Amino acid sequence: MEGGIFLKHIIILLTLLCICMCGCQKGTDPMDQALSLRSAVLQSEKCTFSLEITADYGSMTYDFAMECVADNKGNVTFVVTAPTTIAGITGRITEEGGCVTFDGTSLYIPMLTDDLITPVSAPWLLIRTIRGGCITSCSDGRLTIDDSFAEDALKLDIFLGQDNLPESVDIYWKNRRILALSVISFVIS
Repeated sequence: MEGGIFLKHIIILLTLLCICMCGCQKGTDPMDQALSLRSAVLQSEKCTFSLEITADYGSMTYDFAMECVADNKGNVTFVVTAPTTIAGITGRITEEGGCVTFDGTSLYIPMLTDDLITPVSAPWLLIRTIRGGCITSCSDGRLTIDDSFAEDALKLDIFLGQDNLPESVDIYWKNRRILALSVISFVIS
């Protein structure tokens, strides 16, 4: 009898220990990953990152690269680094709008989504959506976030690396991928 009671106590103790240990694994839940990333970006002074971007216009695609800096308000400045034919183009994008310049001259860049966004707005969309978009899905290493509650919202699939930082992003509009981003060295400071 005493052996049976002792065994019951061991089983209860092990069960409680397992429950406690499971409750302590904060950060492994996909929603915790999403909220941790959002919190880190919101609390940062700035984020720096490089992007390799493919813009898909349906009948043609364009590839380019840029170095980006986002400030603590979500404003983004960038410098295009590739291809060499457009390297050196700079820009600033804020909630109010943006400006793209080269040697002081404004440039025209075709729109992607019924005159809503251009490919160079990709870094701003990424930061804006992480900061305050509608998290619609979380699975291990992948976040799906809509940029708004609007019917024609942009949907971002953000794939996270081991460090819980973005590694790649697919941006969809009306179920069509319009932008594919490869994120290089995303640093929150």
